[in-house]
Amino acid sequence: MTAKKAVLQLSVHDERIRKKAFVTVSRSQGVTSITMDDKTGKMTVVGEVDTPVLVMKLRKLCNAEIVSVEVVKPPEKKPEPAKPAPAKPDTVKPAEIVAFPVTHMNYPYQYHSSFANSHYQPYGNSRVVVEEPNTCVLM
Repeated sequence: MTAKKAVLQLSVHDERIRKKAFVTVSRSQGVTSITMDDKTGKMTVVGEVDTPVLVMKLRKLCNAEIVSVEVVKPPEKKPEPAKPAPAKPDTVKPAEIVAFPVTHMNYPYQYHSSFANSHYQPYGNSRVVVEEPNTCVLM
């Protein structure tokens, strides 16, 4: 499908119905942009959308008619002039990739066996160990 620009005439007299119309159109697959003129009641929909299906959905909310449908031409791309690449000396080494070792602290929510003897579970990069279970700790 090609992109189309559809102009629809809607009879919207209430703000609530206007919002529902916008939601109905925006949920349709292939819609790129939506604009609406409140004075004239015309809604412009741009995208790869099936206009009759869109009007059928809008007629459940308000009176809707197709004013015009036209094919939108994609913007022409201007060829950019090729930039000369800077000369690279042959003695330059490629960049080295340094990989950091994966430890259990990289995954804070993953269970680790060192936490098995602690009373409280770890929070972030700290570990709380309670030696006496009857003490009160405020954090």
